[in-house]
Amino acid sequence: MAGNGPITQDWEPIVIRKKAPTAAAKKDEKAVNAARRSGAEIETVKKSTAGTNKAASSSTSLNTRKLDEETENLTHERVSSELKKNIMQARLGKKLTQAQLGQLINEKPQVIQEYESGKALPNQQIITKLERVLGVKLRGKK
Repeated sequence: MAGNGPITQDWEPIVIRKKAPTAAAKKDEKAVNAARRSGAEIETVKKSTAGTNKAASSSTSLNTRKLDEETENLTHERVSSELKKNIMQARLGKKLTQAQLGQLINEKPQVIQEYESGKALPNQQIITKLERVLGVKLRGKK
């Protein structure tokens, strides 16, 4: 296109129209009616779940029923009472507050409080830090 002169732009609007979707459906309906009039044998099938999510929801209802029937009570493992006592005794032996101990292991005081109350989920890294700072073996055989 080089050398053909300046490029001009055509600013005329272009309108693109789609055919109405009802036209195709009417043709099919007309063909079926014509076939009925001629006496030809016609088999029509109505799809009951066409255009819906009924098939997908029926499988989830089975899963929810299984969950409802599940009787096993699943909970996370919490800090053992022995570990709670060991942490508290070692901290008090070093004359540290929960906040001071938390600062020494670079954790929030709330973490120490959760461990001592037994609400925390046991984390091996935190327990290792506690053992190092307190100088006590908290887990396993003493």
